[in-house]
Amino acid sequence: MTSPLIAGVDEVGRGPLAGPVVTAAVILPDDFAIAGLTDSKKLSAKQREALVPQIKQQSLAWALGRAEVHEIDQLNILQATLLAMQRAVMALSIAPHHVLVDGNHAPTLNCPVTTVIKGDLTEPAIAAASILAKVARDQEMEQLDRLYPGYGLATHKGYPTAQHRQALQQLGPSEVHRRSFRPVQLALL
Repeated sequence: MTSPLIAGVDEVGRGPLAGPVVTAAVILPDDFAIAGLTDSKKLSAKQREALVPQIKQQSLAWALGRAEVHEIDQLNILQATLLAMQRAVMALSIAPHHVLVDGNHAPTLNCPVTTVIKGDLTEPAIAAASILAKVARDQEMEQLDRLYPGYGLATHKGYPTAQHRQALQQLGPSEVHRRSFRPVQLALL
């Protein structure tokens, strides 16, 4: 009997003031051999980038999902994150039998879903998803930094650092800033 296909899902980018929220879904085989899978925040950028090709090569399926800034502003960050998670799972080339989601909120899917608090530390498929989502979002924020210079997006990845808040006050929000977030609203006054 073959074992059930379990997808791990995680998100990156709920807290930033700018850019999309990015999610990933990963189905790992039972016999995967990827050393160092853990919460992406516990790894250096170099370690994460080294793991991405291994995850992509060894997984049975992987996919990214996202919610854009206008969707975050329209829905709210939680609903936009759940939408991005749905999109990642729906984009998988193989339909999972069960989905494990990091955290305590689950998207509505066509299969059973279990939330796992700190799942990126305990479930390898969630850790793999965490790494894919983080690397993809970080790369995108570096591209956005070139399109919207002056905010430091490549450095802080859109998070509300003192430097980012100061740039918002001086430059005003860009097209990629989340207008539903209070520090961005304050910069509009």
